[in-house]
Parts: sequence; C-alpha cells; structure tokens
Amino acid sequence: MNSIGGGILALLIALVLFGPRRWALLGMMAGVLYLTQQQAIDLFGLNLTAIRLLELVGFARVMGRRELSFSRLNGVDRALLLVYGYTTFVFLMRSDSHQVQMVGTMVDATLCYFTFRGLIRDMEELKWLLRTFVIILIPYVTLLSVEMLTLNNPFTSMGASTWADLRGGRIRAMGSFRHPSLLGTLGTSLLPLYIGLVLARCDRIRALAGIGLCFGIIFLSNSGGPLNAAAMGVVGWLCWAARMKMCIVRRILVGMVVFLALVMKAPIWYLIARLSSLSGGSGWHRAHLLDVGFGNLDQWWLAGMEIERTKDWLPYALGITGGADITNNFLAFGLNAGLLAMGLLIFLLIRTFRTLGHALAMVRYASTSKETEYLLWGLGCVLLVHVVTWFGITYFDQIYVVWFMQLAAISSISHACIRDHTADVRTKGLIRKRIGEPDKKRLATEVRQRWSSESSPEVTRLR
Repeated sequence: MNSIGGGILALLIALVLFGPRRWALLGMMAGVLYLTQQQAIDLFGLNLTAIRLLELVGFARVMGRRELSFSRLNGVDRALLLVYGYTTFVFLMRSDSHQVQMVGTMVDATLCYFTFRGLIRDMEELKWLLRTFVIILIPYVTLLSVEMLTLNNPFTSMGASTWADLRGGRIRAMGSFRHPSLLGTLGTSLLPLYIGLVLARCDRIRALAGIGLCFGIIFLSNSGGPLNAAAMGVVGWLCWAARMKMCIVRRILVGMVVFLALVMKAPIWYLIARLSSLSGGSGWHRAHLLDVGFGNLDQWWLAGMEIERTKDWLPYALGITGGADITNNFLAFGLNAGLLAMGLLIFLLIRTFRTLGHALAMVRYASTSKETEYLLWGLGCVLLVHVVTWFGITYFDQIYVVWFMQLAAISSISHACIRDHTADVRTKGLIRKRIGEPDKKRLATEVRQRWSSESSPEVTRLR
C-alpha cells in the first residue's frame, strides 16, 4: 500500500468510524471508486485489501453503535447466510487448495452485506446516497475520460493495471477496477435507480446528471456485457406499464423461453452469442462455457470440482488459476460446491424478488404517492441487471461491494415499507368492509386513532 492509497484509506476510515450514518455510507461507496484492490497489506499471510479493511471498520461501527441486530434477521438475511455458509463449508470439505480465498469470499459477503444493512434503514437514506453519490462520481468519470484520451490510467499510481485493451479502435477504460466489464457494471447497476429518482421527481437535476454519468461509465468501459445489462434494466422499466399484471408478463417470458428452446437447433444459452453480435463482446465464449459446463455436469453436480480440471473445457486456460475462464457466476457457484449451491443462489434471488414484490404491493395499496413505488421498482430493475450481468462475468474485484449494498438496500427498505404500511393496509381493509363511500373519511379517522393507541392489541401484536 503506497502513501496515496494509505491517505485515502485513512480518510475514509475516519469518516466511516466517526461520521454520521449517512456519511459513513457515502464513505463506504467512495472506497469502491477511489481504492484499488492492489492497495493491500499482508498480515500473517492474509491479503487485506483496502476495501476489506474498510469493510471491517464499517462492520465494527454498525455493531458497536448497535445500528444492526442479528436478533432481527429477515428472510433475505438468512438466505444470504445459507448460500455462502453452505458453499464455503462444502468447498472446505472437498478441496485442500484456495481455502483461504474461499473463506475470504464468505467474509467479504457477510461483512459487506450486514454493514450496509445497518447503514441503510429506509428509502430516505437511499435517496440521500444517490443524490450525494453524483458529486463524487463527477471527478471519477473525469479521470476515466483522461484514461480514454491519453491511453494512460490515472489509477496506475495506486497499482491499477497498465494494460490497455482496445476494441473497435477505442480503449476499454478500467479506472480503479480490474476489468472494463466490471467498471461498466458500476454504471449499469446504478442507472435504474437514477431513472427512478427522475420519475419520482426527487432532485431531478442531480438524478438526470446521475443518468448521464452512468451512461458515460458504460460508454467508457466499451464492453458488451454492461450494455446488454443496461438494456435489460431499461426493459424492466418499460414493464412499469404492466406492473399490475406482472404474473402474465412472467408467464409470457417463460413461454417464450420454452418456445425458443424447442425451435432452436443450438441450446438456448447460445442466445448470449447472438446478443453479443449486436453489442460487441465475447458472447460465444460465455455460451460455449455453459454448453461444456453442463456437458460435464456429472463431474461437479454433487460437491463441485477443482478449477484446474476445467483447463480442457476451452481452447485456452487462465494462468492465474490453471483452469478455464469461468465467466458465469451461477456456474462458478456450482463448481465451488455443486448444483445445490447454484440452486441456493437462485433461491436467494427468488426470495429477494418476492420480498420486493410484497413491499410494492403494500405501498401500492396503502399509499396514494408513487414516489416510493418508483424507487422500489428501480431496485427490482437493479436486481434484474445483476442477474443478467452474472451470465457474463463474476465479481472478482470491489464491484461486489456495490452488489451487496444494493441487496442490503432491497432487504432493509422492503421490510421497512412492509412494517410501516401494515397498519394502513388493515385500516383500508376495515373501511372497505364496514362502510360505503359517504362515510369513509369519518371512519378512516376513527380507525387511525385506534391504531395509534399504545394500548391497542393490534399494535402490540405488530410490534
């Protein structure tokens, strides 16, 4: 770790430890932008990156200040612990190599997710983060523009790669990240949230600036994967018009997938290769990886397999791992701990989508304002973006911090909306049962007074 990285890290640690909760949240996200994974210290053989040190400090803060309690875990929390706990346990039982790395992955997931669960409690804090994050994105995108114009990465002074990758005669910027696609994922994963801010009319100037900066990051990364994921995020927003009939939309999508699987000569995952022919990128590699991966299912379905045994799957292998370039996150979980680990990851996603859908239903029924509904829908589009991205790359640098921040935001905000609107939903249900249109206002006032009473048995039970 050099003096520049150490100075930035010291400033962010002070902000996370001693600042207000919102500023601590901003400090954690600033570390994603301005700290590289090459900024690290070796402690007893452990590689402690600057981001990992920031995670430790953030977790110590939320636990020390009691901003998080493990006695009140929700379904998404438990699903995440199950996914990474099972995957790590099976991997350690099966393999004698890369054990420290696997434990580090589980620790990163746990510390990051629960740190953000303590720092993000409701929708107002997420809106504040999005508005403020624009300010620190502006100089970052400026540095990326310098990289594009000069072919020199300003973050090389902090250990970032000096490798310049060109595609179509244009550089693929990386900034502080380890791959252009992961840089592009930063812009792609934030784009649906800024669209939600615009529609909710929350500081539209900054929200529009955020959209522009996200598109700028995607453009500068010059990668097909983030472009495809961004397109899917926009498609998710187009589904807003059918938000009351999403069950029909899901059935249509399933029907389309089944139909394509029946009529296509190649397996359905070769659609990835077709899409990459439009947006650019190595889509054939990703499709062929799934083909050969499931073709060798008998080797890894139970408890995974050593990565070195995949070296013959593709025409080339990675020198750093000695195996194939596993660019699919679902397949990576399967190779680590078997088919059940892959299923648990899908279960986490389903559980998160269901929780978000429940919160949307509560807000839609109990509130006349669409502001919260817009932003919850934006979080759902973010989840879709990550699912699409995982078919093309795994999160092997600090982009995982953004993923766990957004997953924690979905978990915290969804349950806050469900909790806050439960009384309103029951109030409206009681009104609809007991009265007609002329007396609604009078009885609504009476019922709200009953719910606000400290001695109300309904309130006591909800608490």
